[in-house]
Formats: sequence, C-alpha cells, structure tokens
Amino acid sequence: MRKVCIVGASGKLGRYMVQHALDRGYEVVGVCREQSVGKLDAFADRITVVPGPTDDQAVIERAVAGCDGVLTVLAPWGVEQYSTGTAQAVLDLAEPGARLVFSCGWHITKDGRDVYPCKLRAFVAVFGALARLTRFADLDDQVEACRRIFESDTRWTVVRGSDLEEGESEGLPVWSRHVGDPILTSNRTRRVDFALFMVEALENEDLVHEAPAIVGCRTPSALAHAAQAAAV
Repeated sequence: MRKVCIVGASGKLGRYMVQHALDRGYEVVGVCREQSVGKLDAFADRITVVPGPTDDQAVIERAVAGCDGVLTVLAPWGVEQYSTGTAQAVLDLAEPGARLVFSCGWHITKDGRDVYPCKLRAFVAVFGALARLTRFADLDDQVEACRRIFESDTRWTVVRGSDLEEGESEGLPVWSRHVGDPILTSNRTRRVDFALFMVEALENEDLVHEAPAIVGCRTPSALAHAAQAAAV
C-alpha cells in the first residue's frame, strides 16, 4: 500500500483517516466538496485535494488514479442518492485490484442475520422517516449503496460503526460479523478508532468481502468478551 484516496476527507471521520494514513507513510489524495476544502488546511502541504461532489464520476476518476486503496465515507445526505452515486463511482473507477473500504452504520446488513436491539430499530425508523420528510438524508440510499458493494467483485470491505464518540484513541476496535453478538453490546466506538479500523482494513486480507460491525476495544462488552476468552 503506497497511495490511498480518502473520499469524504473533510469530515470528522475523514480527517482522522487522513492522519492515520499519513502516519503510515501513505501518499494521500483527499476528495471533498469545494466549500469544505478549508477543513483540510492542517494537511495542506502533505496531501493532494481533489475538490468536488463525491458522486461525480469525473472527480472520482481523477482522485483514485494510481491509488492502491480507497477509503470512502458513505454519507446519505439529501435525497438524490448521494451515497449510491459515490459508491458506484468508486466501484467503477478504482484501479483494478485496489482495496476498497467503505464506512456505514450498524443498520446495514450483509446477510440478514443481524439481530438489532429495539432502541436501534426505533431510531432508524423514526430518524429515517423524519430525515426523508425534511429531505435531510435518506438511510435507504446507504442501504442501496451497500447492496451494490456487496454484489461487486472488487476487493471491498464495509465497516459498520456503532455509536461514535470523541476522545483519545483506545486502540483498534474489535468486531463481529453480526450485530447481536454480545461483544458488541456496549455500542460505542471512539471516532478516531473507527478511522483507525478503516485504515488498518486496507492491508488486512481477512476483511476482504466482510462487513465487520465494530465496537471500542475498551468498552465493557469488549473487555468482558476478552476476559471470558482468556478464562477458557
């Protein structure tokens, strides 16, 4: 892994990914909307920024050229299929064989075997309806984007994040294939560590064609799982 593209680099998660990628010595290309370029000023002399909508195929084609890996924040903003357009552009235009890592929430399911708590189901139903009504966001857009990723023959990983919080890094999150696994019960991950998992996934072959649901490694449920495993 020498050169990576970060699609959605100006957001909180994106900026953490930029820092993690630079820490590993990667050459970094960041994509963000023109009005958000200033949020990347801290990295101005260390990365290449390609401004423009992330669902614009011409923008993505320019950004991913020569990249060994692409990290993409799937943001379901608006009701114009922004996530779907972004995902499709990356799938279509990334270099052959490139590692593609996408971010989304726990509400995405790869095989229908996730078991969701009532609180999460209620939030998705209520927030999803209100967001569509106000044209703020469309969670179904993220679902469709991930459906296309799952059906792709590219070397993809979809990282499904729990509730996020700010704070110092606790280390690489732990993961499970399915929501409902006791290890995920705490439903909390530091945003900086979500970004860490995304960047680590670029070179983890075990995560190719996986949709890991993650949780912070220092959360009570993760520590309880570790203690149980150590006792066996």
